[in-house]
Amino acid sequence: MKITASLNELHKVVAYLKETLPQNAIVFLRGDLAAGKTTLTQAIAKDKGIEGEVTSPTFSLQQCYEGRDGTYLYHYDLYRLDHEEFMQMGLFEEFEKSGWHMVEWGSDVLKAFLVSVGYNVAMIEIEPCENGRIYTIES
Repeated sequence: MKITASLNELHKVVAYLKETLPQNAIVFLRGDLAAGKTTLTQAIAKDKGIEGEVTSPTFSLQQCYEGRDGTYLYHYDLYRLDHEEFMQMGLFEEFEKSGWHMVEWGSDVLKAFLVSVGYNVAMIEIEPCENGRIYTIES
């Protein structure tokens, strides 16, 4: 599915994700620097009623937020981490937690591993365009 949306239209992307993703899912966010990976995560957080600032977890690797309905949103930035380091740090175990796990800069190796062990994994490619961004969603 491809959705073209401006910043003011991100609710269209969030609505589609709510319709198609299960309650527990891992979502890989792909795009160049400043493509809008964290911005999409912020829109999802807002929809879940998460108050406060939602920022990229560049240095902490993971942020966890609780929504107004008791659901959780996890946000990862794996830019500096390869698959082996990720596994050695025990971060893989975090995917057992209930909620949506938004993963920026996740490797193809990690994605393939997660799919092979039975996780619900989706991919969102984000590309800038004249009127905003094109979100290509594979679930």
